Amino acid sequence: MGLNVGGSGKKLGVVAGSPNWITTRLDFLVNWARANSLWPMPFGTACCAIEFMATAAGRFDLARFGMERMSFSPRQADVLICAGRLPFKLAPVIRRIYDQMPQPKWVISMGACASTGGVFDNYAMVQGIDTIVPVDVYVPGCPPRPEGLLYGILLLQKKIRGESITDRSLREEQLLDQTALRLKPETVDELSEPFGNSVHQTRSA
Repeated sequence: MGLNVGGSGKKLGVVAGSPNWITTRLDFLVNWARANSLWPMPFGTACCAIEFMATAAGRFDLARFGMERMSFSPRQADVLICAGRLPFKLAPVIRRIYDQMPQPKWVISMGACASTGGVFDNYAMVQGIDTIVPVDVYVPGCPPRPEGLLYGILLLQKKIRGESITDRSLREEQLLDQTALRLKPETVDELSEPFGNSVHQTRSA
């Protein structure tokens, strides 16, 4: 049943009590609250961490986006920012931190080293943290300037605003198997080989 507007006989196109309309408005409200109150879990391992610190300082003022509250406890954070290269020794650590974060949660890969291994094309470095944890936003640069991280945060907020509370796949925990890799070993090798990496440097075999 449509809604009569001002007794003119004209009816709105919105159906009263429509579940789609209610869900859409609820999505907007929930996503607005989540996007504007992100609590970052900083995981800084290299020079990208210095740029991240500059982003949180007064000149760039991360507080404008509701992210001034740094959560050094994963159980009180909802966005993991990996700023810097990730050695294989730290791979289980970042995965444990990610698993301890409550849903919903997101990940920002800051810098070339976190995203692809960067210049560290060797056996000791993870060639992209997306083999360990799912990544929502990649911020390029070596290291990226604070403006780059701010733009990545804006992209993450845009992504969050487009989510729906009815999409259960967004909240599924991606458990690891005995290989401790998020991607299949053959997929990891296929992704790493074109960039000059040795075939099994990711220890996926």
